[in-house]
Amino acid sequence: MPPRRRSGSTFTERARRDQLVALTVDLVAEHGYRGTSLQRIADAAEISKAAVLYHFPSKDAVIAAAYEHVIGGLITEVGAAVEAAPDPLAAAETYVDTVLAHLAAHPRHARLVAESLPDDREITEDSPSSPRRWETLTRLISEAAEQGLARDGVDPRTSAIMLNGVVDGVVAAALEDPSIDIGGSRAAVADLVRRHLRP
Repeated sequence: MPPRRRSGSTFTERARRDQLVALTVDLVAEHGYRGTSLQRIADAAEISKAAVLYHFPSKDAVIAAAYEHVIGGLITEVGAAVEAAPDPLAAAETYVDTVLAHLAAHPRHARLVAESLPDDREITEDSPSSPRRWETLTRLISEAAEQGLARDGVDPRTSAIMLNGVVDGVVAAALEDPSIDIGGSRAAVADLVRRHLRP
């Protein structure tokens, strides 16, 4: 077998990688981690398994790329909404609401994230408690507290971890029970965030 070239070196290779990532998001959402094989990805792309392996060294590598793609889209949308907020407290509230709004609009993304996080899978170093999940929200709550916008005594890091936990709980429940609407939970979660953070 010839040595694998670095992926993304040509437009065609980048386009193929992008196609494989998009297909993998859909396949993991539909069949779960265990039900998504390299062969299933290859069949969906109408290419050989060897052609998939040309671009990615393993199933987990394709799923890791899909995970980073999904998280990148989420970060971009949340970042834009936070930047448009008038103050840090509004930004913190917007952060939580936009995460829920994005996952409600992209349920396949929510499923891909959930399928990627278990500790026995070497897809991502992220976990529900990893700093990547709560650092931005902690910073926003800290800035709100420093400006006197948040209630006295609020602990930014604990609050950020707790509020991310609320989002995780809603999303996990919705993935298990289709009658639970992520979008429909936004008002209740927003009320909880306001009650916790505002004076």
